Amino acid sequence: MARRLAPEESALWKKVAATVAPLTKRPAPLNPKAPPTIKPPKATVRAAAPAAAPRPSSPLPPPRRTWANSTLDSHWDRRLRKGLVRPDMSIDLHGHTLASAQALLDEAIGRGLLRGARVLLVVAGRLRPGADRLPQMHGDPRPRGAIRASLPDWLSVSPHADRIVALRPAHISHGGGGAVYVILRRGREE
Repeated sequence: MARRLAPEESALWKKVAATVAPLTKRPAPLNPKAPPTIKPPKATVRAAAPAAAPRPSSPLPPPRRTWANSTLDSHWDRRLRKGLVRPDMSIDLHGHTLASAQALLDEAIGRGLLRGARVLLVVAGRLRPGADRLPQMHGDPRPRGAIRASLPDWLSVSPHADRIVALRPAHISHGGGGAVYVILRRGREE
């Protein structure tokens, strides 16, 4: 319930009210126009395309394996995830072109196999979202993370592909998202 004004408050209110001019009425807002209707384009009947010419074969053979699905012993996977496996060798591919990085990787795998290495740490940089699609800004035609994105394909066409067991993300202590482990099959003692 509102209280009543005291006589001095009422007099003050009357003085203030006398100085205020009433607002002028604004014109009513215009009714918004309905958006114009757009007619859909007429469907055109296309003639059947002529038989496609056979595609030229790719310069690279098709990948021989899928590294993401290769299986390791669960004990190995657990030790890799926890960072308990120490890499036998490591290689850093930063600053290389795609061609030189692939050649260096094949060379390192070959050296590792000769030395009897089991785990090769490959530092290639972080994979950026869309690395296989978008070029880097500032005029660099090579996308960020292109080397890292290319690793599975390179390993599948490597001359040592039959000796590569798996490709796994590296533990944070070995480079995390910027590195991967390449697990090699040890040669048989003869």
